[in-house]
Amino acid sequence: MAAKVFESIGKFGLALAIAGGVVNSALYNVDAGHRAVIFDRFRGVQDIVVGEGTHFLIPWVQKPIIFDCRSRPRNVPVITGSKDLQNVNITLRILFRPVASQLPRIYTSIGEDYDERVLPSITTEILKSVVARFDAGELITYLTQGQSVLLQLPQ
Repeated sequence: MAAKVFESIGKFGLALAIAGGVVNSALYNVDAGHRAVIFDRFRGVQDIVVGEGTHFLIPWVQKPIIFDCRSRPRNVPVITGSKDLQNVNITLRILFRPVASQLPRIYTSIGEDYDERVLPSITTEILKSVVARFDAGELITYLTQGQSVLLQLPQ
């Protein structure tokens, strides 16, 4: 009698553990300041951007790719020439974040490491074009006054 009770409790516990594992694999969490893009094995990257919170997905078919959408700093050192052909060693500090609505396009065309692939080349070219407008004296005067420059990257 007791053996049957323990056997039924064991079967119930095993079924509960399997059901819990399936439910756990069907849930994912998107933290604050992050967004997710869903990759479906049959349909590819979906155009829907998922916001913060706990969400459901189809286990083994869908996979969430989570992006950090908060502003993050990045320092880009550049050696370039000024208007009077003097070498200028300057470091640009930028704050960047992805546009949340464009995350599916960013993921499909560039990848998860978009910041490592895009930011160094764009910021270097823009910084070189801005520094080339000034001579060395103007740059020293402007930068020693604690001025900061706001550069808008092309979209």
